[in-house]
Amino acid sequence: QVQLVESGGGMVQAGGSLKLSCAASGRTFSFSRYAMGWFRQAPGQEREFVAGIRWDSDSGYYSDSMKGRFTISRHNAENTVYLQMNSLKPEDTAVYYCAASLKSLRALKTSRSYDYWGQGTQVTVSS
Repeated sequence: QVQLVESGGGMVQAGGSLKLSCAASGRTFSFSRYAMGWFRQAPGQEREFVAGIRWDSDSGYYSDSMKGRFTISRHNAENTVYLQMNSLKPEDTAVYYCAASLKSLRALKTSRSYDYWGQGTQVTVSS
């Protein structure tokens, strides 16, 4: 059984910052083999790719609207992936999900590429 548990969400004013964490666990789950991604979904909207990172943390991959404001990182020894979000805007309000994939970096933008998902954490940005 693989579990991905997000934390760090909350309410923040526009221009503020939040850092999300996603802790992975599972008896047979080799975190360091998986690429990891962050998605978000606002009410009435489709799930949207935010950022992805390779198994070896060599490079991150970002949605254009988040590039320069968000940074994805991972700590394989702690089975954790992070999303640092700066200069937050009200339109960043959404439930944020982390997910694990065995696909290549180029495929990480697509939600179908992911094998495991967390339950999500709410981020609310007020104006």
